[in-house]
Amino acid sequence: MSEIIISGWTVLDAAHQALRTAVRGVPADGWTLPTPCADWTATQVLQHAAGDQLAYAAAITGGPGPGYDPFKPSGVLDRTPHEVTEEALNTTASAWATVAKDAPEVTTPIPPHSMSGELGAGAAGLDAAVHAWDIAVAAGLPSPLTPELARPLLKVAMELVEPLRQYGVFGPALPAGPDDAVAALLSYLGRDPHWKP
Repeated sequence: MSEIIISGWTVLDAAHQALRTAVRGVPADGWTLPTPCADWTATQVLQHAAGDQLAYAAAITGGPGPGYDPFKPSGVLDRTPHEVTEEALNTTASAWATVAKDAPEVTTPIPPHSMSGELGAGAAGLDAAVHAWDIAVAAGLPSPLTPELARPLLKVAMELVEPLRQYGVFGPALPAGPDDAVAALLSYLGRDPHWKP
């Protein structure tokens, strides 16, 4: 098993752990299951999530990004889901570990392509955590997205998501009850928190 790299950014590390938890829980025959991401299987969501994390790392380091379009995942892995996950998360954590906590600006793969280090790390965390939820619910697993993680991620989402809706990255916000942090985050991102396969 590969060593788990910690970025030092609390929300990002928690989001990475959520994705690891989801991936570990999916049974071998569960990777073709449908997910809340329309028309994507659990494998495709994993490819997308891993590709996004590699894109964040590449934006920081100037190194190579994913070798495929994360928005057109094939649904075919050349390694195990665990290996795909660990490579992406460790690469991203290593990149974020080089960014100072008070960095006023860091390059990111999403518009506006430059933001504070704190917001950028939160954006990478948002991506990992929400796709962890997608994978977990597809396989009928408990949500790895906790209220403690969802609350700061909702703040990140509110700063970033609106301009991205026009590209179809997120659907229209859905109504959600005020007392459920996880449902509030998912609904804001256009996901049905009660989605079932």
